[in-house]
Amino acid sequence: MTTWKEDGYYGTPQGTVPPPPGFLPGGYPQPGYPQPGYPQPGYPQPGYPQPGYPQGGYPQGGYPQGGYPSAGYPGSFGGSPPPTAGMYNSTSYGEDPLGSHGFDFSDKSIRLGFIRKVYGILMVQLTVTLAFIALFTFHDGTKVYVTQHPALWWISLILMFVCLLSMACCGEVRRKAPMNFIFLSVFTLAESFLLGCATATFKKEEVFLAVLICTVVTLGLTLFAFQTKIDFTMMGGVLFVAALILMIFGIITIFWHGKIITLIYASFGALLFSIYIIYDTQIMLGGKHKYAISPEEYIFAALNLYLDIVNLFLYILTIIGASRD
Repeated sequence: MTTWKEDGYYGTPQGTVPPPPGFLPGGYPQPGYPQPGYPQPGYPQPGYPQPGYPQGGYPQGGYPQGGYPSAGYPGSFGGSPPPTAGMYNSTSYGEDPLGSHGFDFSDKSIRLGFIRKVYGILMVQLTVTLAFIALFTFHDGTKVYVTQHPALWWISLILMFVCLLSMACCGEVRRKAPMNFIFLSVFTLAESFLLGCATATFKKEEVFLAVLICTVVTLGLTLFAFQTKIDFTMMGGVLFVAALILMIFGIITIFWHGKIITLIYASFGALLFSIYIIYDTQIMLGGKHKYAISPEEYIFAALNLYLDIVNLFLYILTIIGASRD
């Protein structure tokens, strides 16, 4: 039994003890001290609704909750739900089709379907181009007709550049069907015609050898891009600078002719576009690579690989031609 004594202490059979904190003499609670069983201002108590604190596991409106950013608070998404794994990480997949690979494109079914679509389009493009090359190489009447009508070459060149710039700069053109297929078809026909005109100045054996070498190199580089653990997708800036150097080198070769400089120029170009084939293949594959291309950009991916193979073929053909001279 505990009794109150005049000196302000509680009496017990064992002696005297001081009163607990927050109690005045007489056993009354002192104001300003938290008491057990009563919710205190600023402290969330179980079972008592507090302003800004979720009840029953549900976030309250108007207050930022952990994991649910709200409008007006740092790190918020403007009131929208946080991004999920299925949302793309790129800033803009309309104009810039490249971005980090942290999206659902890493799913195996999506990736395989995208790859099949890209290589299907690419095979059709290469088949049409090979048919034009064979026509110009083995049919003398075609060579004579094109020589007598140089306007066809200029028309093809203009169409090729217009379609290329439209697909490269306008996201809607290369993503919307059937517009994207129309532009890609016109570009492929124009580019194939220009390639046929270029190969018409070479011998049949040289053209056949260039096609064979280009095919073997492309297959080897594609298999390497599929198997290697080296990430070439981070080399975009370096490849762009190398392409600028190659363009300046090409301008120099126009005014400074020679077998040695032509061989060096063509060898550097073949090496550069060989790396571009690996780069564009890994961009298409996605997976563990740092950068990947959106699954919607199958026309863009096929166009990149087609241009890489065409340029590789032209530089190999130039090396063979320069070696002949």
